[in-house]
Amino acid sequence: MATETIEISEQIDKSNYSAENIQVLEGLEAVRKRPAMYIGDIGIKGLHHLIWEVVDNSIDEALAGYCDRVQVVINTDNSITVRDNGRGIPTGMHPKEKKSALEVVMTVLHAGGKFDKDTYKVSGGLHGVGVSCVNALSKHLRVEVHREGKIFEQEYSIGKPLYPVREIGTAEDTGTFVHFLPDDTIFTVSEYKYDTVANRIRELAFLNKGITLTLTDMRDLDENGQPRYEEFHSEGGLVEFVTYLDSTRDKLIPTPIYMENDKGAVPVEVSMIYNTSYSENVVSYVNNINTIEGGTHVSGFRMALTRTLKNYAEKTGILAKEKIEISGDDFREGLTAVISVKVQEPQFEGQTKTKLGNSDVAGAVSQVVSEMLDNFLQENPKEARTIVDKVILAAKARIAARKAREMVQRKTVLGGVGLPGKLADCSETDPAGCELYLVEGDSAGGSAKQGRNRAYQAILPLRGKILNVEKAQEYKIYENEEIKNMITALGVAFGKEGDERALNMDKLRYHKIIIMTDADVDGSHIRTLILTFFFRYMKDLIDNGYVYIAQPPLYLVKKGKEERYCWTEAQREQAVKEIAGGKEDSVYIQRYKGLGEMNPEQLWSTTMDPERRSLKQVSIESAAEADHLFSMLMGDEVAPRREFIERNAKYARVDV
Repeated sequence: MATETIEISEQIDKSNYSAENIQVLEGLEAVRKRPAMYIGDIGIKGLHHLIWEVVDNSIDEALAGYCDRVQVVINTDNSITVRDNGRGIPTGMHPKEKKSALEVVMTVLHAGGKFDKDTYKVSGGLHGVGVSCVNALSKHLRVEVHREGKIFEQEYSIGKPLYPVREIGTAEDTGTFVHFLPDDTIFTVSEYKYDTVANRIRELAFLNKGITLTLTDMRDLDENGQPRYEEFHSEGGLVEFVTYLDSTRDKLIPTPIYMENDKGAVPVEVSMIYNTSYSENVVSYVNNINTIEGGTHVSGFRMALTRTLKNYAEKTGILAKEKIEISGDDFREGLTAVISVKVQEPQFEGQTKTKLGNSDVAGAVSQVVSEMLDNFLQENPKEARTIVDKVILAAKARIAARKAREMVQRKTVLGGVGLPGKLADCSETDPAGCELYLVEGDSAGGSAKQGRNRAYQAILPLRGKILNVEKAQEYKIYENEEIKNMITALGVAFGKEGDERALNMDKLRYHKIIIMTDADVDGSHIRTLILTFFFRYMKDLIDNGYVYIAQPPLYLVKKGKEERYCWTEAQREQAVKEIAGGKEDSVYIQRYKGLGEMNPEQLWSTTMDPERRSLKQVSIESAAEADHLFSMLMGDEVAPRREFIERNAKYARVDV
């Protein structure tokens, strides 16, 4: 890959954002050859990443103080339009490249104002490759800039300009307008998911208070012909974010605790609240990037939280009365927190930018949280006592949970962990080649055991519905028979150095864990219960890509010896059309309501055979949104769940 470095004179007016501020770091030719290197993958995540790159440019303008409105439109052809009211990308002649700075930004990888510290102090963008990467991976892209009283435009095809930047009119406003159509010869999917885009835009609104972001979906029109539209704006920022995340839980303290310091080298913003649940939900961001794996900013927060609350509890004498040993985990039970830091040169561990590595950030976050949390506790003794009481209850529950975990993980007389009696194991021992099917019901389990490939497919039938872990204390979870069977079958243990609740996957026996339930309401409920357990207590399985959902067919369409399995209503209609010319009364149609209705051969050929089956891999796009969804679906609050059902009723598949 060709690489060039351009030196820019240091004598640049810091407030003047112009062509001279654009620095070129490397060429663009490899993006179309290896797109996954630049945007993560060429599936659903990579497709949506194109939007994030363009929107991040607008947010950078907002962080610099020049933009307060960003509009995103999903068009009918799944092209995307992003418009902001920032300064507009510079259009002047670039001193080194000898062409318009706009063309440089749009066609050269790693070219942009964010590489010049005087233009943007901090900037987001998952890989920092800029909008040129979006251009390279788009069939067609048009950019329009309103700047200095004029309107400029340029169009591109797969990253190549169709004509030089040209002036097309006058403008009273400023801003940048980008319209792009992703190249369907590169991406394996072409349809944008509204909820994925809305969730990210909602996050950005909370993280950047005062900015208005809008989302319009031209594909989804109401009865009046109006497109689906949402506006996201937050004046409260992280306080509103925490309130939103915790809206489905019972609060322990009336309002969130807010801590902020923007005077140091690392601006820190933290908001936290306690609720009556038993799980911890800490969401962290660096320069608006969701750091899923945490990092030094989260370590600094946890350190300060434990130290400050423990000091307060000891000073007030509460701990001495209880005579109980408190650990760091106890301070985090029922905690919801959002941490947002702005770092000039963030160092991320790994290629995916999901764990922050800057060591100085831990100290910055720790100092802010220690000082401000201590002030809150001193000024609010009633809330402080409530939090400490919750911590003591958590410690007692942790000790009970540890005993329960030890019971699940206890060694048998022979020195090994006893596998569940219902487990039909496979003969292969390499986890990378082994699959475990979690099957609803004994009858379906029987069919699966007969139909499977015994070499690498194991079957664990689950009787009835497992415990709803969202409403249960941890020690009760390990007493549930079906959950105990899952833990022992998987071979996982709990406890690593420094964290007794962390999942230890050293002896994980399967790298494909497939949830296979009936295609009815009960099956969906059981699947959601299992996913809730994995999300709350075995999230590493999901993060490593080990959890899948089987897709059994919904219909069998048969006429004579010809038969077709169908997974959707559209496939069923197509099968009837092809087999019987569209005459439904001349074909036999079976609607599968349960896995037990299929014989072993049918179950193998449709749902278990790697050559023919369809599996959905479970992944977490947004940790904050996933937490909100699970607590809303499985928690105690009925109103948010009813609202969710009413909002999504049109997508439901109903058997009449």
